[in-house]
This record gives sequence, C-alpha cells and structure tokens, in this order.
Amino acid sequence: MHNREDYDRFLAEVRKETGIGAMVADESGLVTVRVDDRYNMNLQFMEATERILCFVEVAELPKDASKAVYRDLLAGGLFGKETAGGYFTLEQESETVVYNYSFDFQKASEDVEDFISTLEKILQLCDIWAERIKRDLSGGDGSDEAPPRSAPDSHMIFA
Repeated sequence: MHNREDYDRFLAEVRKETGIGAMVADESGLVTVRVDDRYNMNLQFMEATERILCFVEVAELPKDASKAVYRDLLAGGLFGKETAGGYFTLEQESETVVYNYSFDFQKASEDVEDFISTLEKILQLCDIWAERIKRDLSGGDGSDEAPPRSAPDSHMIFA
C-alpha cells in the first residue's frame, strides 16, 4: 500500500523531470499548478484507493449557455467521446467545466515520463474542448471552421 510519503517522493521525481517547483502537495495531498495562464491543473492523491485524481478547469460557462454546450459535454460524458478515458463535471456555483482523469499511482510512479506525457495530452485535450465550448457558446456549428488540432503546440512546460 502506498502512502503520502511515496506520493511526495513521486512528486519530487516529477519536479526533477519538469523543472516545475510548484509541483508540491499541500497538507491534504493537493497540488495546484497554473498552466499557460489558462488552466488550473490539480492533482490529488487518494491514499485509500491508491489513485491520483487529475482535474483541470476548462472553461466557465455563462448562466445562459446554449444547449449545444451541454449536448457536447453530455455526449463526452456518456459515450466517452473525445475524452481519452476522462470525464467532465460541472461545478454548480461557478458553472465551471472541469475535466477529470484518474491515474493508478503504482503505474504512474513506475514511469514518470509517461505520467508527464499523459498530463501533456490532458492539457491538449482541454485545449480542444475549450475551443469547442467557445464555438458552441458563439452559436457556431463548426462547419465553416477548421477542425481542432489534435496536438496543440502549447503546454511545453513539461518538456
């Protein structure tokens, strides 16, 4: 069984690989990092399940958001459509769309580079969904726009 000390050692390896000094957990095991001044990425170690929960605030919705936004998010949630195994939640008070992903701690700690690569992919996925939400909020159907890039050039903070 892994504990908080194991998690702290793992985060030290992540800091070493990424150079991000802010990858330090608070007393509850929560790590919060601001990425590209666009996303708050959070990692939370859950000792009882030996999981690392990753959650990223993707976009804040206006109170009168169109049905298209909720339809896309629902399709993503119900059918795993373009979510890479994660899921979306909606924080009720702020109307913030949050992408959630769960890592097996054992696997993550065995391959820190793969963990970091997966974080990169999560941020790329958040870029795609942020653009999709923006499009849905503007009333566009996306037919006259170029499709979203599958691998944006941003988020190279993990290089």
